[in-house]
Amino acid sequence: MIIDTTEVQTINSFSTSGFFKEVYGLIWIIPILTLILEITIGVLVIVWLEREISAAIQQRIGPEYAGPLGILQAIADGTKLLLKEDLLPSRGDIRLFSVGPSIAVISVLLSYLVIPFGYRLVLADLGIGVFLWIAISSIAPIGLLMSGYGSNNKYSFSGGLRAAAQSISYEIPLTLCVLSISLRLEIGRNDQVVLPYDSDLDSSTVDIVEAQSKYGFWGWNLWRQPIGFLVFLISSLAECERLPFDLPEAEEELVAGYQTEYSGIKYALFYLASYLNLLVSSLFVTVLYLGGWNFSIPYIPIPELFRIIKWLEFLE
Repeated sequence: MIIDTTEVQTINSFSTSGFFKEVYGLIWIIPILTLILEITIGVLVIVWLEREISAAIQQRIGPEYAGPLGILQAIADGTKLLLKEDLLPSRGDIRLFSVGPSIAVISVLLSYLVIPFGYRLVLADLGIGVFLWIAISSIAPIGLLMSGYGSNNKYSFSGGLRAAAQSISYEIPLTLCVLSISLRLEIGRNDQVVLPYDSDLDSSTVDIVEAQSKYGFWGWNLWRQPIGFLVFLISSLAECERLPFDLPEAEEELVAGYQTEYSGIKYALFYLASYLNLLVSSLFVTVLYLGGWNFSIPYIPIPELFRIIKWLEFLE
């Protein structure tokens, strides 16, 4: 059998070309786009639920005209803000004023990289996953402070200072709660109480979820660290600036805090960052304390339920 060396060289050159690298790069875009789609749907659902629940509590009608049951109201509001005029303060710092909302949104979006939606549904399974989220989320107050300072408004600057101070103060108990879970995971793995000095704490989100799946429902960190769960929940609400920790927005002063001077798409970015942060905090509460993607609560499937009903009717 005679092999033509020129054909072999041609095949090797084709295989080592950048064609496969480009295809491989395009394949990796698919999970990122899927994650973005899931995040968008999650934010729309949260906005709709918050409006409906608030309307029910206040005994009023809520969104009901844009789409069935008002499910398209958030999309309508986003489109309106996208088309509105983008006003800029005449005496403010335009660069800080424009960059601030982007920093707030990007810092929250990067947190979704380490959230495991399943055993292999995670973009970056890092050993410092949870601490990376805390480090990234600490960048958001810088954007809020830049926005308040760049607006050249005393109310906006005061709101930016409030937001930065509140976020920094509540990150300390948040970090301690995450540290306690990482310590417990490392102690359970090494079967010892005192850690060696050269030991590295494993804060991988996937490992934290798998450690809770050993004993099912009773293996959740919620039962092992109930006080830590409450502290983490309260600190997350303060990080998201939700009631009763809405001091940075200062609604009682009839201004919006650091976003008083914003309009159009920049205001929409702050609005988006708020709900993105709320969603990522809820996901981390689930990962750290509620077993993650493992649904350990006993349940009866619908087909099995019908079989039980028919069996009971047969006995009667």
